Amino acid sequence: MERATAIRAGARARAAKLAYVPADHEPVLAEELVELLDPRPGETFLDCTFGAGGHARLVAERLGAGGELIAVDRDPEAERRWREFSKHAPCRTRFLRSDFAPALEGLRGAGVRPDGVYLDLGMSSMQVDAWERGFSYAYDAPLDMRMDPDQKLTAAEIVNEWPQERIARVLREFGEERRAGSMAREIVRRRPIETTAELVTAIKAAVPPADRFGRGHPAKRAFQAIRIAVNGELEALDRALPLAWQLLAVGGRMGAISFHSLEDRRVKRFLADRARGCVCPPEIPVCVCGREPDAELLTKRALAPTPDEIERNPRSASAHLRVARKLSDERSGNGNGDGRGNGGS
Repeated sequence: MERATAIRAGARARAAKLAYVPADHEPVLAEELVELLDPRPGETFLDCTFGAGGHARLVAERLGAGGELIAVDRDPEAERRWREFSKHAPCRTRFLRSDFAPALEGLRGAGVRPDGVYLDLGMSSMQVDAWERGFSYAYDAPLDMRMDPDQKLTAAEIVNEWPQERIARVLREFGEERRAGSMAREIVRRRPIETTAELVTAIKAAVPPADRFGRGHPAKRAFQAIRIAVNGELEALDRALPLAWQLLAVGGRMGAISFHSLEDRRVKRFLADRARGCVCPPEIPVCVCGREPDAELLTKRALAPTPDEIERNPRSASAHLRVARKLSDERSGNGNGDGRGNGGS
């Protein structure tokens, strides 16, 4: 019975249409990103998360007729928006409908060496505002949360079919939710759960009344966690960072905008590792490792939106931008950049 209901809920999610989203999307930290990436006429830039195209428009203006912008996104709505963007783009442009990690692998095989690469991580505004796709706890919709509507795994399957222990682990690891265990128990107890509103009700029931205020919406972290699990976001980022760095031409710039600590820690550690020089123990007076930094950090600390931007666009409040310039290809020749991990936490 539970499985049949979950399948029906998944079918409704797969049948959800992509809602229209207004074209006046305001990209987050746009001025800061463009200033630090410094796109120049004739260069090639790679937008790994095209979304609504807000950052791409600003970058394309700087690239000019001799430049090229390669846009990547797995969402068909992003591809539709790119078609409109490409009609009037001031530079050459092409689109790859794919998650960014496989797209980067394909571009590496084709020998592409961009002068700039950037990622605007997490879900886009157009995905949040397409209520029927089930990303938001603010709307009642089928449990979907897929960035690529063609993939099989949905939030309905996770909520209704995964074991309690696995759901708790997702909430704890991907949402940093301190009440992960009680939330998972309540979710399993209330199965089948067919909509986002029913999931919110289950989550709220697991949170004591005294804790329902002061930390934002009780379902915020849980929805983040389930969305990350549905879309494999952290695994994709772990693959993408070294691939993007390997593709990047020497002297090129790489930037990433993240919206929660799990993403930001990965970006921070990855770039900091490449900016690190000598790793000899401090008791050795002369360097014997010979390690030279491969990157120059253009943001010593992550940049956050200004109060004015947050007032205009409250969704930007948690954003962090990090940018680095590539100095050499020394540690970019293997699959994970330096053979010692990819910066994941």
